[in-house]
Amino acid sequence: MAKILDLFDAYQSGELPTEGGYIITNFFDANSNYTRFEMISYGNVKDFYRNEDGITFQADGLKLFILVEPASYSKKHTEPCYRDDRHKIPYRFKEVETYVTKRQDRIMIGKEPVETYTAFTVLNETGLNQSFIIHKGEGILDSLKNYFQQVLWKNANIPRTDAQKASDIIGTILPKILNPFG
Repeated sequence: MAKILDLFDAYQSGELPTEGGYIITNFFDANSNYTRFEMISYGNVKDFYRNEDGITFQADGLKLFILVEPASYSKKHTEPCYRDDRHKIPYRFKEVETYVTKRQDRIMIGKEPVETYTAFTVLNETGLNQSFIIHKGEGILDSLKNYFQQVLWKNANIPRTDAQKASDIIGTILPKILNPFG
């Protein structure tokens, strides 16, 4: 199974993989179940360092974004890429796979990853937001699918069967960002 650690703790203890790995950041809304996930697959690492904003990786990366939109969200007709910064992912409706739960919550998963060149920064954890580092290893796809199923169910309050179905959809897209840099 893959090793999952808090990103900032791993940085402090020198456990960030220099050959590449995966980062998942969860952005939870304090007032609703609105949740954004940003998953980064990175490789070709030149350096990483801490600054006042977070941890900057001088590396190539592929980012995949996932959005949980509660049925009560008032701006659900606005394209995800045109929402305010707290509710935005860089996709239009036609660029996401959408799963609608039995409660009418929507889970949107980007169909294609977004490339980052040379550097990206993972922002400091604030409020309910968390970042994790996942080391490459055997069974990575199953570990990531299980991670999303558990977080959707336990943290984003998606019913368990819907969380399972959504994580299966996520699992069909994840191979696009697994091992892109060797």
